[in-house]
Amino acid sequence: MTYVQSALEKADDGYVPSARRLERERFQRTRARRATALAALSTLVTGAVLFLVITRSPGWPRTRATFFSAEYARMALPKVLEGLLLNLKLLVVCGAAVLVIGLLLAIARTLRGPVFFPLRALATAYTDFFRGLPLIICLLMVVFGVPALRLQGVTTDPVVLGGSALVLTYSAYVAEVFRAGIESVHPSQRAAARSLGLSSGQALRHVVLPQAVRRVVPPLLNDLVSLQKDTGLVSIAGAVDAVYAAQIIAGKDFNYTPYVVAGLVFVALTIPMTRFTDWITARMDRRRAQGGTV
Repeated sequence: MTYVQSALEKADDGYVPSARRLERERFQRTRARRATALAALSTLVTGAVLFLVITRSPGWPRTRATFFSAEYARMALPKVLEGLLLNLKLLVVCGAAVLVIGLLLAIARTLRGPVFFPLRALATAYTDFFRGLPLIICLLMVVFGVPALRLQGVTTDPVVLGGSALVLTYSAYVAEVFRAGIESVHPSQRAAARSLGLSSGQALRHVVLPQAVRRVVPPLLNDLVSLQKDTGLVSIAGAVDAVYAAQIIAGKDFNYTPYVVAGLVFVALTIPMTRFTDWITARMDRRRAQGGTV
């Protein structure tokens, strides 16, 4: 009863937990520690089994020399990190453009009235086309098709063209995310805003969009994580990013360790963004459960 008495003595807010509740909380903590220990043990056992299966396989020595060479990893890392700067620049610029264009497309698709039908039709056709078109094909069409037109004043920079293809594709996906958020706001919110004297545009800007954007933050972050990985596809156009830098080194001696290094660098960037997305999602779920988010 010493634990119970100390807990009762520390209670200074007027609330005195019962002995049964204290016992239940102690049991829950014990069970949580036991579950954590069991999970750690099972993870170690699984990792050990996988390690033994892989390292005892007949082709492991050749695979280790071809894909996990420490010498080639040290050689490739500086060049891969140098090329990674291009991927980060593309992520920032293309991400901002995707958010703006996607929001405009979503607003265009949700406009009401017959006068806006052509705009809604164009926005719908755009999203349907680029959501169905594979990204790799879009990149090839833009990167090689635009220079073939020989248009005056149109750039042939592979970085710009590759980034444009990423924006074209991802804007369609992000537009659908924004549209889902806008349509999830109950019509009574818009009606209440109109009854207070706000115009349709003001109701959309001050009432609907703030709620819609808050609701779709987690899926938007997921799309940005995907965009971060797909920036490596600009190497198709010849832009020297992290992937193409690894390809150049790997092509000299046909050792594929640089690809592994580039992949691990992308994973190291993606994991923090993924964990941040999970944290944002859990935080918004808790606020919504407590009634803190409309």
